[in-house]
Amino acid sequence: MKDPTPKRIAILGSTGSIGTQALNIISQQPKELFEIEVLTAHHNTALLIEQARRFLPNTVIITEEEGYKEVKEALADLPVKVFAGAGSAADAVCLDSVDTVLAAMVGFSGLNPVMKAIEAGKTIALANKETLVVAGELINRMLQKSRASLIPVDSEHSAIFQSLLGEDFDTIEKIFLTASGGPFLGMNKDQLEKVKPADALKHPTWNMGSKVTIDSATLMNKGLEMIEARWLFGVAPENIQVVIHPQSIIHSMVSFADGSVKAQMSIPDMRMPILYALSFPHRLKTELKRYNPAETGNLTFAHPDTQNFPCLDIAYEAIRKGGNYPCIMNAANEVAVDAFLQGKIRFTQIPEIISGTLEKSTFIKDINPASLHASDTEARTMAKKLTKPYGNSR
Repeated sequence: MKDPTPKRIAILGSTGSIGTQALNIISQQPKELFEIEVLTAHHNTALLIEQARRFLPNTVIITEEEGYKEVKEALADLPVKVFAGAGSAADAVCLDSVDTVLAAMVGFSGLNPVMKAIEAGKTIALANKETLVVAGELINRMLQKSRASLIPVDSEHSAIFQSLLGEDFDTIEKIFLTASGGPFLGMNKDQLEKVKPADALKHPTWNMGSKVTIDSATLMNKGLEMIEARWLFGVAPENIQVVIHPQSIIHSMVSFADGSVKAQMSIPDMRMPILYALSFPHRLKTELKRYNPAETGNLTFAHPDTQNFPCLDIAYEAIRKGGNYPCIMNAANEVAVDAFLQGKIRFTQIPEIISGTLEKSTFIKDINPASLHASDTEARTMAKKLTKPYGNSR
C-alpha cells in the first residue's frame, strides 16, 4: 500500500547530476506521490530557474549569493520564495513542510545541511558520501539521539541496504563493493602520466558529475565508499573488499556467516537507487531499462590494481588511523581533483598531493564539528601549496 499523502522533498544540489536525475525520475511518477518543496543550487542559476518554473517548489535557494538577484527577478511572477547563501540551504531542511531531504551537494559543503536535517528529525536520502567520510562517527552519534533516518543513494550502498533488509547485521561476514574500474582500467603508470581530464571524464558505464567521475578513475571513489559503508553498516574496514566489475551490473554483495551471498543487480542507472531511497519502504514502477542475464553476457570480477591506483590504499589507511584523517584526505582529494580538471597537475599527481597533505596536516583523534572545519581548512591550504610546484601539466 502506498503512503496516503505525498512525500515532500527538499533537493540539495538540484542542478547537479544526482539532483537532475532525481527530478527526472520524480517527473515520471504519479503527481500524488511526491511534492518538490525545496530546490537548492550553488551557481547554476539558469537551470535552477528552469527547474523552479517546472516544479513550483515552495522555496528556492542559490548558495552563491551573486546569483540571487537573477533568480529572484526570474521567479517574481511565481509564488516561490527565493533565498541565498549556504546558511539558507541548511535552514531550509528544517522546514516543517519538508519530509525527506535528498542530500546531493558535492563535497564537504554537504556536511552542515545533513547535520541540520538530522537535528530536525528528517528522513535523509544521502548521496553526499563525503558527509560520512568526514564525520561518520559524529553522524552516527547524532542519529542515535534523533528520530531521523538515513537511506543511502549511492548504487553500491543502496545494493547493500537492500541486501540487508530482514537480515541480522551480526551475521554479516563481508561486504563486496563493486567498482567499474573507470576509463583507465588496465593502464600502467607510464600510460596514466599522459591522460587528460577529457579522457578521465569518459566513464564507460555511469553518467555522473565531473568530480565523482574523476574519483572513479583514481579509485578514490571506492575508497570513499568503503569508509561510507563502514559507518552505514557497522562493518570493519578489513571486512569490506573492493572488487573490479567492469559491467556494473552487480552493484554490491553481502556475504553472511552461513556462506551465502546476496547481491542486488540492475542496469547501471542512478535513477533507480535515487527513486528507491525517496520511495522507501515501497518500490515504485518505472519504465527504466531491465536487466536480462541472457542478453548481457559474462560478468567478470578482479582485484583492484592498487599499485597504479594508490588512492584506494590511502583511504584504507585513513580510516584505520581515524580521527580527522578521513577529513584531511577528503579535502586534499577535492583540491587535487579540481587542479587536475583545470589542467594544473597530472592524473598521477592526485594521490601524491593527498599523501603529502596527510603527512603535513595536524592529526586530531577526537573530532567535533569545529575541529572538522578547522581540519578541512588546513588540509585545503596545504594541498593547494603542494600543487604549486607542478605548474601547468597540459
